[in-house]
Amino acid sequence: MLPLQNVKVLDISQIMAGPYCTMVLADMGANVIKVEKINGGDDSRQMGPYVNDESTCFSQINRNKKSISLNLKDDRAREIFYRLAADADVIVENYRTGVTKSLQIDYDTIKAINPGIVYCSISGYGQTGPYSHRGGFDLVAQGMTGLMSMTGEKGGRPLKTGIAVYDIGAGLTAVYSILAAYIHKTSTGEGQHIDIAITECGLPWFTWEAAAYFAEGKVPEPTGWRHRVSAPYQAVKAGDGYLMLGCANQRTWERFCQDVLERPDLMDDPRFSTNFDRGQHVEELEALLETIMVERDTEFWLTRCDKAGVPAGPINDFAQAMQDEHYLARGMVEEMEHPVIGKMKTIGFPSKFSRTPSQIRSPAPLFGQHTDEVLTELGVSTEDLDTLRGEGCIK
Repeated sequence: MLPLQNVKVLDISQIMAGPYCTMVLADMGANVIKVEKINGGDDSRQMGPYVNDESTCFSQINRNKKSISLNLKDDRAREIFYRLAADADVIVENYRTGVTKSLQIDYDTIKAINPGIVYCSISGYGQTGPYSHRGGFDLVAQGMTGLMSMTGEKGGRPLKTGIAVYDIGAGLTAVYSILAAYIHKTSTGEGQHIDIAITECGLPWFTWEAAAYFAEGKVPEPTGWRHRVSAPYQAVKAGDGYLMLGCANQRTWERFCQDVLERPDLMDDPRFSTNFDRGQHVEELEALLETIMVERDTEFWLTRCDKAGVPAGPINDFAQAMQDEHYLARGMVEEMEHPVIGKMKTIGFPSKFSRTPSQIRSPAPLFGQHTDEVLTELGVSTEDLDTLRGEGCIK
């Protein structure tokens, strides 16, 4: 049994934030029906790379779902959506604010059909506020929230993060918000509307930055490869490359000096006495450490750190990460059989449930693969399916 196996979700989102949210729900057992537009479906289906003309981007983020295609601008297709919504627990959408109202599938409309619906809207700026009418994307959010002013090196060109951190962050925010609303629904019967803004979801992550700004008015600047508060907590150079070193507290620093570097004298240097002192003299500290560590390769230092209990790790590229024995042992690379792509690998599940582990029950669906199946279960006849398809209401 999976924890969400009795939860019914209608997914009318596309690209990344919404589909990631619904994939996580599906991985935990939710019955997710992905409602795609007639003309090509989810836009990520048009994103390469392709294998046998099937998008691998779409396939990485839509497993464990069923796909139907409805032309929601058509009254007959909209009536089908209403019938599905009447029996759903959750709806997830990420249209630009106002579009669901124009399509007559907004929260107020669905609430009149199903008062217990948990309806989650994910948009660039949210459903209210002076920017609510704007379209918003991950990259815009990284700029607006200040993240790009903190990423990279001081004086350098603004840099984004290596992945779409706010799209995924919005999806994760939607997941825990939906689960909280669903728990509320199970005890009260009340549904509700959840308003998620991509440009807001990452702001609560700026904990150290908020501490400095709200207390002292200090505006955070780029810190490059270093941590904002702790030192040495950063990338350091060894003989054959870089490694990550994490001395986040005094005891770890002392173990690093004594057992890894075999330089206990560093603990007596007044510049490095406390974490605060080390942070104030981080450039001097870094230069000194690299003078020592450049004499041996990264594997030597990683082995020593591991033995001494000092957090450290390699700086992998993605291929190295996906081949790491630890990730492989913990199932973070899974394999599934896709009807068009064939055997393909995908990222596994970061949550390890002792009683209800997540499962890949099916690969990402083909476009409109389950339209007939889902509509037949609603009582739509074969003749009506043919008529609706011929007139462009369904795919």
